[in-house]
Parts: sequence; C-alpha cells; structure tokens
Amino acid sequence: MSRDVMSKNEQWPPLPPMSTGLRGRCPRCGQGHMFNGFLTLARECEVCGLDYKFADPADGPAFFVMMFVCIPAVMFGLWIETAYEAPWWVHLFTTLPVLLLFCILPLRPLKGWLVASQFFFKAEEGRLARPDEYPPAEPKPQAGGR
Repeated sequence: MSRDVMSKNEQWPPLPPMSTGLRGRCPRCGQGHMFNGFLTLARECEVCGLDYKFADPADGPAFFVMMFVCIPAVMFGLWIETAYEAPWWVHLFTTLPVLLLFCILPLRPLKGWLVASQFFFKAEEGRLARPDEYPPAEPKPQAGGR
C-alpha cells in the first residue's frame, strides 16, 4: 500500500511493542522500517507515514546491554584469568569477541523495543503542570457521616 492511499484518520490496531520493536518495524502499522542504518531512526515510516520525532530512547539500550551483557562478559573474562591464568592473547580471542558481539548486536532490537514502547504507551517528555491545569478538587466528605 502506498502512503497516498492511506488516510491520516485511519484507525490502526494496537500492535505489541515487543514484537514490532525487536523486528525494527513501525510501531503503528507493523510493516514499515524503523531504522535507516544500524541505529539511526528513520524520519518517518514509508508505509503509514508515522513521524518518529516522538522517539527518544536516549541511553536506554546501552543501559540494558551494560546490565545484562557487559557485566556477565567481564565476569567471563575474569573467570578465565583466575581459573587458567591465561595470557593476554587468550583474552583477545575469547573475551574481546564475546564483549563485542554480545554488546553491539542487541542494541538495535533494544532501541526498537524502547521506541515502540514509547509509541504504544504514548510516552511524552515530562513537563511541569501550571496551577490552572489541575482538575478541580472534589469536596471531602465531612466527619460524622453527614
């Protein structure tokens, strides 16, 4: 389907952010590509025209990679060092590839998941509310049941 055929007011069914994000697909239509390069977000979906300006995953993918991949990979390198007293070249061929592969490969799916989650949950940048934006307070019930 071309972008011209689809109207802006067309309703899109909610798609699960996990499956669309991990596949790098548009969080609205599930068909278009989310990325131009390895980690560069596209300007908009080529199928439905969703503008990706709302997306700001910031350091989220790097945090998850560091917590769940880098720490175990470094522990693997330390285990090799303490258990076998391995020379540096062993680390060059074992620990370094583990770190590089398992740290770089999950960045794109994690970034896609975070962007799709932002769209799904309608996450926006935080701001302070002005006093006139607060909803009116409901009267409190009086003590004594009256």
